[in-house]
Amino acid sequence: MSVNTEHTQLPKQPLHPSIISKLDPEYVAFHEKYIQNVTPVEQLPWDPIARRIPLSVGKKPLDVGKIEEFELKRGGHGRMMRAYTPTGEPPKTGWPVLVYFSRSEQSIITNHCMGAKCVVLSVDYRLAPENKFPAAVDDAVEALQWVLIEGNNLLNADTSKIAVGGLSAGGNLAAVLALKSVEETFTPPLPAPLALQLLFVPSLDFTASAAPGGRWESNRHAPFLTLSRMAWFKEMYFLTETDCLKWEASPILAPNELLAKAPKTWIGAGELDILCNEAEAYVERLRECGVDAECVVYKGGTHLNFSIDGTHPLLNDCSMMKNGEKGIADAVEALAKAFGTAK
Repeated sequence: MSVNTEHTQLPKQPLHPSIISKLDPEYVAFHEKYIQNVTPVEQLPWDPIARRIPLSVGKKPLDVGKIEEFELKRGGHGRMMRAYTPTGEPPKTGWPVLVYFSRSEQSIITNHCMGAKCVVLSVDYRLAPENKFPAAVDDAVEALQWVLIEGNNLLNADTSKIAVGGLSAGGNLAAVLALKSVEETFTPPLPAPLALQLLFVPSLDFTASAAPGGRWESNRHAPFLTLSRMAWFKEMYFLTETDCLKWEASPILAPNELLAKAPKTWIGAGELDILCNEAEAYVERLRECGVDAECVVYKGGTHLNFSIDGTHPLLNDCSMMKNGEKGIADAVEALAKAFGTAK
């Protein structure tokens, strides 16, 4: 009598039964083939190099006019910035500029560069846990300062038309920078308020929880960006437990008088992303303070909504891909309107 020693591998990141029917079937297939059997990053030994490897499921980047590298030398940290310049002749006043966090979302970056006819300055900020909060915030502020000092000369930039943007943790930095832009004194000063803050599935409230009534409760079983992963990020990012209470960490906690000065806002959120509710709540706070703010929630979308915008064997003709494509197109339209470059 033979004994069958084969066994079925249990998924390491299974989809919760309560959420499967709400997801697009093609996303379910994608998750089950490419994500569920991968060990969650929070369960692996820390590898700072692996952290910088992008999730390669988006479209091929668009061709742009030129790509240049610059070093942000202030503070002695040597962070790199990559500037994407569109094709064609610049406006007489120079190109509008989108300061974007971070560097891995090539489809998002190049679509905005070409679609909104602007320079996109992608900032490689310092990462935790080697560099705890507020190191990344400081880098974001310095990047904007660099644009004000060097932008006209090195980027042919119109510094009266600057927007900030980012995805996930990068969206957090962009939201914080938008508030810093009206709180801090820059030298030279900002010649005009920021044109827009453009946030993709942003993290805006590190005090959120899945407890009854908490902002994460309704999406506690959201895929990919899970409760355990959020707890891990929080532990990695902050030096003390009270850091998350500062608005520079959780911009949703900023005082009304500061929020009232925030620039026009566009946020793209995934319906089934754990961060969706805080994005909607942030827009509500901004509106209450008189800010022109919009949160577009993409039905069936997850935290990967804007990363999965391209062709993939499992994503052909699925709504998840269309959500991603539409989300990026909507964002490009919002940015072009803010810059006055819309066709």
